[in-house]
Amino acid sequence: MHPILLTGARLRLYLAAWLPIAGLLATLMVFGKDLPWSHALALSVPLSLVYAFACLASWYLCRLYPLKPARVVPLLGVHLISACLASSLWTAAGKAWALGLAHFPQLAGVTGSNVASAPLLFGAGVLLYLLAATVHYLLAAFESAREMEKRALEFKLLSREAGLRALRAQIHPHFLFNSLNSISALTSVDPRAARRMCLLLAEFLRKSLKVAGMDTISLGEELTLVESFLSIEQVRLGSRLTVDQKVEESCRSCKVPPLLLQPLVENAVNHGVAEQLDGGSIRLQIGRDKGQLRILLENSCDPDRPRGRGNGVGLANVRGRLQALFESEAGLHVQERNGLFTVEITLPFVTVSPSSSERKERPGPEGFGHSDAP
Repeated sequence: MHPILLTGARLRLYLAAWLPIAGLLATLMVFGKDLPWSHALALSVPLSLVYAFACLASWYLCRLYPLKPARVVPLLGVHLISACLASSLWTAAGKAWALGLAHFPQLAGVTGSNVASAPLLFGAGVLLYLLAATVHYLLAAFESAREMEKRALEFKLLSREAGLRALRAQIHPHFLFNSLNSISALTSVDPRAARRMCLLLAEFLRKSLKVAGMDTISLGEELTLVESFLSIEQVRLGSRLTVDQKVEESCRSCKVPPLLLQPLVENAVNHGVAEQLDGGSIRLQIGRDKGQLRILLENSCDPDRPRGRGNGVGLANVRGRLQALFESEAGLHVQERNGLFTVEITLPFVTVSPSSSERKERPGPEGFGHSDAP
């Protein structure tokens, strides 16, 4: 069905657009045929509204014969023949309508010759039909452009989702590789620690697989995963690893991508604390600052360590996921100074519960930033 016929509002707007055409046609009849205005309008208005429906037929021809540069001449011939046929029928209908109007005393003097004897109606009909075909081609081009834009957006979203899946898939293999190497090293040194590490690894994988298919989880759930990971590393490093964690309680309900912090904490342990003979510390500080969640992860490192170690999966993964999910609304900044390696993340503060704006937040422990009422 023609798009204009789908709704009454479109049809009324389309017919209203033909009223100026009816007025122009009546003007030509008045000055060309010396008809009174009442007679000319009685002829032109009904005929124009009828021809408005006839011109809708060009839409079907436009869809049957799409516009292509190599087929302009054949297309013009098809539409010209259709225009002549439609205009001829319109002229015949105009003659019949004029004969019908002649039966009314108020319109005495109106005859079929007033319409059919002159090429006025025929020429106008051809031009109007070709104009309608042109408009339909323009509408088809606009519709095609909008469809291409829609497909491009869908492709972008699919590419973004595929990228997120690929980035997420990098986390477990990288972590498992390091964990299994650690367990292998412990089996000959401390079998009990290796067994405990296996159990902790199984528990961590169970928790991480539970949230891996989700788009977002609460920060509280993410911190639980981080604590499970640190429990595994605590078995391997013992007293060489110390952790200082300060998290505002109001931030625990904030939405974050799953496994956002784990690769960063893994980097802090493997490329910071573990490389120091006496071990080191990790400081995790999370707070809310002016509508944003701010995460600060700081670990001690050896300034003289060899550069270029590791494959950079952790930082690249987090940066890629933040860019894909939040674009310019989130950021990741890295800095190393005086034996401290610092990663700072900012992202929009959005709580998990839709009714969180009605829930009062409890003040958390002091850290950077402050807690604003939602």
